[in-house]
Amino acid sequence: MKYITFLFATLFSLPLCAAQLTLELGDHSRTWQTAELLLHPATQTLHVADDVSYKRDMTYRAIPMAVLLEGLKPEDHLQAVALDGFAAELTAAPLLNQSGAKAWLAIEDPARPWPPLSQSKPSAGPFYLVWTNPQASHISPEQWPFQVTRFTRQSPVAERFPVLRPDARLAADSPINQGFALFQKHCLACHRLNGAGDAQFGPDLNLPHNPTEYFSGNFLQQYIRDPQSLRHWPQARMPGFNPSVLSDTELDQLISYLQHMATRKVILP
Repeated sequence: MKYITFLFATLFSLPLCAAQLTLELGDHSRTWQTAELLLHPATQTLHVADDVSYKRDMTYRAIPMAVLLEGLKPEDHLQAVALDGFAAELTAAPLLNQSGAKAWLAIEDPARPWPPLSQSKPSAGPFYLVWTNPQASHISPEQWPFQVTRFTRQSPVAERFPVLRPDARLAADSPINQGFALFQKHCLACHRLNGAGDAQFGPDLNLPHNPTEYFSGNFLQQYIRDPQSLRHWPQARMPGFNPSVLSDTELDQLISYLQHMATRKVILP
């Protein structure tokens, strides 16, 4: 045990290597090296209050995402892919904002590495999507992906993964369809459903069993609000979704979608 602790300490004390960020934006792609981004004229020192991942104020060298995504349209859809398999689904509109909530790419300088996210864990680098004034656009924790290596322009989720769709006969404004939108925003970065999705992180939420099938009473609501209140283990990574991130109405909508999808399982070969 002492050797493992020493090994982690040694690894985190070693100087970081420069990384590269890949942008695959449909009709064009670009790979940026750490040094290029640090020297970019739009890069500046950025102070982020109450950073979502570090749980405290942080200071970064960062570049506006709008600069990197020049040419994209607000209706475009992006996926941010991280080293650990986290795959955040992001609409381009908030990433392109120039006022209100503003998206930035924080760049870890190998000469000035960021602190570990927690004991025995790496930092949020090499690249981290952070926000200033996030409350202006109801930015959720899943819209702060860290350890990012690639942004890829994608078709909308419902087109890429038809088995995620609710029944087409439902009204567009039904709670189930509202829940589907929330599932894409809050859950799809870590989870698959019916085997569909790009995340390599959390379990499938419909196969073999949907959580609405084995959580009784209000335990599913409690679990989503505070996972560690029901299942406590040191390496747990699912965050809690407090009412400022997911209102009670939205939580009910999300669970309505999951309940609905429990009746629409796809049997995988």
